Amino acid sequence: MSPNPGADPRPLTGEPLCIDLLNTRWIDATGRHDLLDSLDGLATWLAGPLVGRALGDTAVPADRDTLDRLLQARTALDKAIANPQHPDADAIDALNAVLAHGRRGHLLRPDGPDTFVEVEAPSWLPAWRAAEDYLRLLAERPERIRSCTNSECVLHFYDVSKNGTRRWCSMAGCGNRAKAQRHYARQKKA
Repeated sequence: MSPNPGADPRPLTGEPLCIDLLNTRWIDATGRHDLLDSLDGLATWLAGPLVGRALGDTAVPADRDTLDRLLQARTALDKAIANPQHPDADAIDALNAVLAHGRRGHLLRPDGPDTFVEVEAPSWLPAWRAAEDYLRLLAERPERIRSCTNSECVLHFYDVSKNGTRRWCSMAGCGNRAKAQRHYARQKKA
């Protein structure tokens, strides 16, 4: 029986691919969750529009190999995102181990220059693309790769705000909770 993609239950989607992969784990009022704890969750993640754009026309199976490779990439990204501007040797090795399974090539077509991605197996493509996307963010603005400042939140985001001062994964969730807590503390003090 093949896995069934369901509705994506995560509280934060739409971040760049590498951060979207990290955000397959979250905490809410009912506890900790991991979208990638099953093949159905993997199918849900693979069916998302962001992932679909990253994979293009390549059919990626929602199987154990793909899941294991994505989990390897997520672990590597966890290590790397701990200090994006100065990753330690373990983080570098872990991310490079994922990147070693594919490459981006360049070629000239009749209509002009083009690039292609080549991976060892289709099951490596989502993991490799997520690792490559992280390199893109590092090249653009590594200081904008952030963790939510809510100490009870495990989500990450790429700050695209004009002045770069975003603090929470979402204003509707963690941002409102932080404001409510400050308001409650001021009222209690008064």
